[in-house]
Amino acid sequence: MKKRGEKPIAENRKARHDYFVEETFECGLVLHGTEVKSLRAGRVNLRDSYASVVGGEMFAHGMHISPYEQGNIFNVDPLRDKKLLMHRSEIRRLFGLVQRQGYSLIPLSIVLKNGLMKLNLGLCKGKHTYDKRDDVAKRDAMRDIEREMARDH
Repeated sequence: MKKRGEKPIAENRKARHDYFVEETFECGLVLHGTEVKSLRAGRVNLRDSYASVVGGEMFAHGMHISPYEQGNIFNVDPLRDKKLLMHRSEIRRLFGLVQRQGYSLIPLSIVLKNGLMKLNLGLCKGKHTYDKRDDVAKRDAMRDIEREMARDH
C-alpha cells in the first residue's frame, strides 16, 4: 500500500471492520501549523470520525488531533471540525449518495504525500453483526490454512 513519496500517518482499522468500503477518495485537509506537527508525530485518532457536507463544503467531524506539546498559545481545539478539500462536483455527488442511498463518509487513513497531508475518505455502507462474524470466520480460516501450509514446508 505504501507508494513512493507517501508516508502513512494514521489508519482507521475499525472502519473496515464496521463498514463495507464501496469507494475511496483522496482529499486535502485544512490544518493549522501545530496540527501538522502533531500529525507528523502520529498523534491523531480517527476511530469515531466521520465526514459530512455542510453548506456545499466537506468537513471531518470527531477527528482528534492531540495538541502539540511545544505549541502553547497556537494550539487549537483537538476536536474542531476540519475542512476537507475536494472538487465541487465530487462533493455534490457524495452529498447525493449520502442523502438518498444511506451511505456514510468515513475517514480511512491519513498519509503524508509529497509534503501535504491527505485524508483517504471512504464511501461506506454499514455492516450487520452477521457480516462481521463472517469476516472474522474467513480471517480465522485463512490463518489456519496459512499455518498448515507453513507447517508442511
